[in-house]
Amino acid sequence: MKNDSVAIVTGASQGIGRATAIRLARDFSAVVLAARNKDELEKTATAVNFAGAESLAYALDLREPASADILVQGALGHFGRIDALLNIAGAVPQIDLFEMTDAQWDDGLALKLHGARRLTVRAWDALKASSGSVVLISGSAALDPKPGFAAVAAINAAIIAIAKAFAEQGIQDGVQVNSVVPGAVMTGRRESFFKKWAPAHNLTVEEATKKFPEETGIARFGKPEEIADLMAFLVSPAAKWMTGASLRMDGGEVKGI
Repeated sequence: MKNDSVAIVTGASQGIGRATAIRLARDFSAVVLAARNKDELEKTATAVNFAGAESLAYALDLREPASADILVQGALGHFGRIDALLNIAGAVPQIDLFEMTDAQWDDGLALKLHGARRLTVRAWDALKASSGSVVLISGSAALDPKPGFAAVAAINAAIIAIAKAFAEQGIQDGVQVNSVVPGAVMTGRRESFFKKWAPAHNLTVEEATKKFPEETGIARFGKPEEIADLMAFLVSPAAKWMTGASLRMDGGEVKGI
């Protein structure tokens, strides 16, 4: 796709966001990066450059309404176009339904849902001009809610719904919109969780990371690079007729149809 094409990737400082940014550097001439952690974001920018694309990094918080304008205007000011927007930012705390506070609910909504919604709206005109693509990331909890994952499930379900709504408008405007629903992916955040969780349950980290997939009914954790490959496909010419889809990649975790 190179040909001066430009992608925006949020949540690009780690995990799936970082893997996606680096993967897109093979297909896009420029990748605009956004995340809150400046130091880690700069590492991603270096990797994107090494992979063959120009990078432009913005350390900002998409919970703040002005951030979407800064990111879109920056991309257009430097490169003159936006061809793909990949909304990946947004961790939601795994807290029991009966213990989660209003502030914690609001924080999860502010970043993952409203941050993605606001950025997609701000970038829409540029995406119309380029007949571009949008991907929003959800999560398998949306399809199988549990009490300890209530906020994760609710916010991820909202992501799927809003992606469908954007896709419907996109049919008229020439913008392709899809959502991706990953299962349990081994990211740095998940590794940190197991380092804390394992000792509290009298397990080694190795035992804990083996126990979780077994209990979930999957063979192993996913890799960020596997999700990144799916993201890259969705914003490639090969997937141009696919819109309004919600694609699971979870190793068989969700058993329902």
